[in-house]
Amino acid sequence: MTDTMNDNYIQDPSPPLFGVCIPCVGGIHSHSSSKQTSTDSPGVCAFILTFISYLLIVATFPFSLCLCIKVVQEYERAVIFRLGRLLKGGAKGPGIFFIVPCIDSYRKVDLRTVSFDVPPQEILSLDSVPVSVEAVIYLRVRDATAAETNVEDYSHSTRLLAATTLRNVLGTRNLAEILSERESISATMQSSLDDATDPWGVKVERVEIKDVRLPVQLQRAMAAEAEAAREARAKVIAAEGEQRASRALKEAADVINESPAALQLRYLQTLNAISAENNSTIIFPLPIDVLTHMIHRNKEDD
Repeated sequence: MTDTMNDNYIQDPSPPLFGVCIPCVGGIHSHSSSKQTSTDSPGVCAFILTFISYLLIVATFPFSLCLCIKVVQEYERAVIFRLGRLLKGGAKGPGIFFIVPCIDSYRKVDLRTVSFDVPPQEILSLDSVPVSVEAVIYLRVRDATAAETNVEDYSHSTRLLAATTLRNVLGTRNLAEILSERESISATMQSSLDDATDPWGVKVERVEIKDVRLPVQLQRAMAAEAEAAREARAKVIAAEGEQRASRALKEAADVINESPAALQLRYLQTLNAISAENNSTIIFPLPIDVLTHMIHRNKEDD
């Protein structure tokens, strides 16, 4: 009995010690969490300013409604900041929304599609040809809150990014691809810009290559090359025509050779064509066979 009591006496101190440690750990954890929430919370001054602002609104009612009620258009959104913090609930609008004049500030964001020209970019193509390229970008704001909080000026930033992307994309293409594959280049630029501007709340809807300018010397060289190619094709076509005409004449000669009277008919057709033009000169064809017969006859007489 005594041994059992001693064993219980020895074992009893350990649980209280363990029980004391757990509350200490819990107290430390709760203290750290309270520090974190106090950092994220607006603070006592913010609550005091908010309370005073509401008191002023109530004291000056209904004149305070002129400062509290704001309106944004159908194509606009309002991003509200209260004491420098983004107000919960996202962007407001379209229509009427309320603000607290002393502690709230808001910015309007236009959601309509905006177009701008990319300045001419001097680019060296893959085949080392200098070209000047202009482009047009069409974009709109998809998320007004991200456009105001994630980037200082989304329009200016998108313009700079578009110019850089244009140089990077066209630098991997040769001159023939730049001139002939504009749609493919535009699709590649749109995909790249859309991925880059997505954290800014901006949607790039369309990219178009506006103009491609070549150096004057290169234009002259290309024009000379094109002219030489056209002349070569013209000579080939003329040679093919001569070849076909000679074949047709050979066939016609074979047909006329089979019938001597056909040559006389051809002579008469030629005379008819000449007389129809009212010419003063008439050429009368004399068959060579007649001349040959006359020459042989004169030799016999001699």
